[in-house]
Amino acid sequence: MSDILHLGINLQELGIGWGTIVMFAMMVALLLTGMPLAFVTLLVALIFALGWFGPMSIPLITSRVYSFVSNFVFVSVPMFVLMAAILDRSGIARDLFDAMKLFAGRVRGGVAVQTIFVAVILAAMSGIIGGEIVLLGLIALPQMLRLGYDRNLAIGVVCAGGSLGTMVPPSIVLIIYGLTANVSIGELFSAAFIPGFMLAMFYVLYILARAYLTPHVVPPVDPTPIPSAEKLRLLKGLFLPILVVFFVLGSIYGGIASVTEASAIGVGGVILSTILRGEFTFRLLRDSALQTLATVGMIVWIGIGATAIVGVYNLMGGVNFISQMITGVSDNPTVIVLLMMAILFFLGAFLDWVGIALLTMPIFVPIIKSLGMDPVWFGVLFCMNMQVSFLSPPFGPAAFYLKSVTPDIPLGVIFRALLPFIALQVLAVGLLLFFPGITGR
Repeated sequence: MSDILHLGINLQELGIGWGTIVMFAMMVALLLTGMPLAFVTLLVALIFALGWFGPMSIPLITSRVYSFVSNFVFVSVPMFVLMAAILDRSGIARDLFDAMKLFAGRVRGGVAVQTIFVAVILAAMSGIIGGEIVLLGLIALPQMLRLGYDRNLAIGVVCAGGSLGTMVPPSIVLIIYGLTANVSIGELFSAAFIPGFMLAMFYVLYILARAYLTPHVVPPVDPTPIPSAEKLRLLKGLFLPILVVFFVLGSIYGGIASVTEASAIGVGGVILSTILRGEFTFRLLRDSALQTLATVGMIVWIGIGATAIVGVYNLMGGVNFISQMITGVSDNPTVIVLLMMAILFFLGAFLDWVGIALLTMPIFVPIIKSLGMDPVWFGVLFCMNMQVSFLSPPFGPAAFYLKSVTPDIPLGVIFRALLPFIALQVLAVGLLLFFPGITGR
């Protein structure tokens, strides 16, 4: 005990400035060893809790962690993950992709355009990113390559479209931000709807521009009309997904159900869809549940670690220290927000979005409020920034998700194909920053 107390005196003597540097250096060093972020943050939090305050600080940290994981809204996360897992194992996404030919089949670059629209619908059903990219990589990418689409364009469409789950409600990223920032998740969903659709339209416009200005990147339009019987069959594939989206988002926006209740409705809708399609089996449910446990377990552990280290750092006075540093950069609020975006962009190249949200938002959101800005708008801006991180090298998750189902395509090729779409995402971040009214706030 005396050694711990002596360590506490030594760490306190560092002061908050050097304490921050030592904490950051310790995290980086442990991450470089390959240790998962959740365990790194937990270990560093424990060391600084004991070293700075002594054993009496541990109950304060555990109570903070408990308040995070016991939040009722957090129940919606495994529900939406389960929806995505079931979609991944059913034929709903494939039939949805085929059905969209009815709307984009007569347009140059139509398959790429329908891929974006399918991505929006899948995002509105589950809000999960990785599963979408894998699904589109298995369904849309082979078809585009077979038809003669430029490989870079096809890769970019799949990764960028699959990442729309970050922005399109019911986004898991928005839910975690709402929990961390203590902001209404319903308001976040409402504010993110138009920006998410705007980004999807940027992708569509880029595809159409490439299709008509550089015709060699897309195949000619197939002039063969679709028979009426085939149209009816394709429409059936569109009905169930649209119905699920309507009930999930409609119940939230209509004030009928909370986000947590709507997520349960969504799971019920997807399971009912698989039953009606004759695809439901015990194995499908079991495998989906196991995948959900693995994914949510990762999110929970990162949440526990990040909540613990932010709690310790807050007790050390670190949040006020960082806030003063950031606000001292300029008197212009826009410059301060730009600095935050730069920090998030840098972190996005190395850390998972869950860790970024839980580590930075307890610091950034109070600054935003003190500047008189809307934390709901900032949440949408944060999610748009995370869009960029999903595609950006060297560790953009979207590229690795696609690589997992297309091992013959080098990672360097995938990242080069994403550059135009990253530029569109940066444009969307800029528009949101300078025109907050896009969110309707």
